[in-house]
Amino acid sequence: MADGYLTTHVLDTAKGLPAAGMEIVLYRLTGCSRDELARMVTNQDGRTDGPILPAAHFLPGNYELVFHAGAYLDASGVPAEEPRFLDVIPIRFGISDPESHYHVPLLISPFGYSTYRGS
Repeated sequence: MADGYLTTHVLDTAKGLPAAGMEIVLYRLTGCSRDELARMVTNQDGRTDGPILPAAHFLPGNYELVFHAGAYLDASGVPAEEPRFLDVIPIRFGISDPESHYHVPLLISPFGYSTYRGS
């Protein structure tokens, strides 16, 4: 069994605060298939209450985290244009080491975002 796990942290850089209440969906990508593994919502700290992909299910492969930024921005009172510039943000990444902690944070504003492999 692997000891690795996957986490995220979402920060609203326009407000300088954690992005609480953002829905996140994790998919495993295999060839042409995209299988949903987890669906969570960020807490008051902009994190999920537990690992998105815990050690018991942590396998090497290709994954996609989908951040529902538009719904978060709507709920947080950011005026919306139609269509919203950023709505659903997919981040595809690979897991090669089943013993490691993979942390994929998202820094978001209404008109931009960034990510990196954190710790």
